[in-house]
Amino acid sequence: MNAQHRKPASGIGILGVGYFVPEGELTNADLEKIVDTTDEWIRERTGISKRHKTDAETATSDLAAGAALKAIEDAGITPTDIGLIIVGTATPDMFFPSTACLVQKALEAPQAAAFDVSAACSGFLYGLSIAENFVNSGKHEYVLVIGAETLTKIVDWSDKTTCVLFGDGAGAVVVGRVGDGRGIISSYLGSDGGMGDLLNLPAGGSRMPASEETVRNGMHYVKMQGNKLFKVAVKAMASAAVKALEDTGYTTDDLEILVTHQANQRIIDATARRIAVPPEKVYSNVEFFGNTSAASIPIALAEAKKKGILKEGMLVELVSFGGGLTWASVLLRW
Repeated sequence: MNAQHRKPASGIGILGVGYFVPEGELTNADLEKIVDTTDEWIRERTGISKRHKTDAETATSDLAAGAALKAIEDAGITPTDIGLIIVGTATPDMFFPSTACLVQKALEAPQAAAFDVSAACSGFLYGLSIAENFVNSGKHEYVLVIGAETLTKIVDWSDKTTCVLFGDGAGAVVVGRVGDGRGIISSYLGSDGGMGDLLNLPAGGSRMPASEETVRNGMHYVKMQGNKLFKVAVKAMASAAVKALEDTGYTTDDLEILVTHQANQRIIDATARRIAVPPEKVYSNVEFFGNTSAASIPIALAEAKKKGILKEGMLVELVSFGGGLTWASVLLRW
């Protein structure tokens, strides 16, 4: 395709965005008192200086509802307008009911259907792709998509390779019809369950139910093979970014903003280099939020819009990678 034959936007996109993070912060200096690490070590390897941390009384649905209300307000609608709620999370309040159902209750939106998406860090983009299809079918006028996590509740605070990475937060968007020339242009979803052991939480499910032994052996904490995961993550996100651009008439040169999953700064930089996107076009806030899994992309979108960096008409690509393994990309005209 040439510039005259570019794939048009669907007219279905993001009407409103919002994010919500807990007030509590955990700096690198705080972590130095908890685990054998230093601010320099963390910054050099991750680019993170601080992250937000929930208190004992706050759950994932609380953060999700907070972000949802802001997105709904930004979209200029009310909770009763929402026909479907999708929550991407790896840290649900409980196995069931779904976190989405708990958000539905909190928003007082009884007319909305609700379900969770379990795709780890890719959960938000999986949800966004699902939402586009629901709106396109005419089934729902407005779909609320939320990425929300309380990862600090499932990290081993004696493991410096994981506890320094993760933070808590939620980001949300309202998906609906945005008009001709705007909205989602293409999307791509992928997975490889054969590499699921690179990033998982072993116990608590039917394979390894909770027991005294699983608790004693720390099997309810995130387990990650960081070195192997880095290479796979960069390759998968770069590939996903290219896949979403295929047959659209656009290339990475046309992108005005690239927002990747905020895993760590090294992964963000390496992914951008691999697809030849210059640093000035890459939005990153991992330094101040850490890795918030499914929440990272919607938090970044909401912050970029609030700062005036994300403007109407921009060509934006969103790319994620997470446990499963899963990956996803969405190309859209803001």
